[in-house]
Amino acid sequence: MGKNKLKKFADMERFRCALQYPREALLREGFPYKGKWSEEVFGNGLPLTLELGCGKGEYTVALARTTPEMNFTGVDIKGARLWSGAKTVEEEGIPNAAFLRTEIENITSFFAPGEVSEIWITFPDPQMQKTRKRLTSTRFLEMYRTFLAPGGVVHLKTDSPFLYEYTRRLVEHNRLDVLRMTDDLYGSGMADETTSIKTCYEQQWLARGKKIKLISFRLGEAPLVEPREDDIERDDYRAYPRGAADASRSQA
Repeated sequence: MGKNKLKKFADMERFRCALQYPREALLREGFPYKGKWSEEVFGNGLPLTLELGCGKGEYTVALARTTPEMNFTGVDIKGARLWSGAKTVEEEGIPNAAFLRTEIENITSFFAPGEVSEIWITFPDPQMQKTRKRLTSTRFLEMYRTFLAPGGVVHLKTDSPFLYEYTRRLVEHNRLDVLRMTDDLYGSGMADETTSIKTCYEQQWLARGKKIKLISFRLGEAPLVEPREDDIERDDYRAYPRGAADASRSQA
């Protein structure tokens, strides 16, 4: 392991905004702040928003900067990625941003019923071959419902035509309350200060001519049913390993 990564891990141990609870730690210790995030983690009593699969935390940090009347927690399992966002929060003293290092599969262990107001899912792996791993599958949506406040909103922002179409079908099949839905965010006129936040990852896809898609919806109370997906066209450019896809584009 490189010295740079070791330093990042050491930094994450001392950053006050970084809470690290991979599966082993969760089983060993439990989570002491479940139901107490706003009071004991942030100390301000403000509503809480999550970003799931936050990577380097760029979106979480930007949300916290633009919306001081809410708290924001980015969730990811990769500590070396989270380090970037956590470092920014520490250095700038951003009071309403934090990071949680854990597997999203364990997310219900960290938040009490009604504790979370909104969820952002920004550019996740579409998991075209593994429905259960998709962060907008019924499996995960049922998890989110255990801690979302009544009327709480789930936002999906993606470059993947497959994931967008799958989620659109799931939302419509289950008659969920749709707040916004577009397969071309920046061409639709729907973009606002929050949805226009662009991470480095998003900027890469925009530079390659990919349209950004957005769906915002409420979950409701009825049990969710998976939609048909066998006829959804797969994302060819994502089906290749990154190096192979880059080579293919350069030869086109």
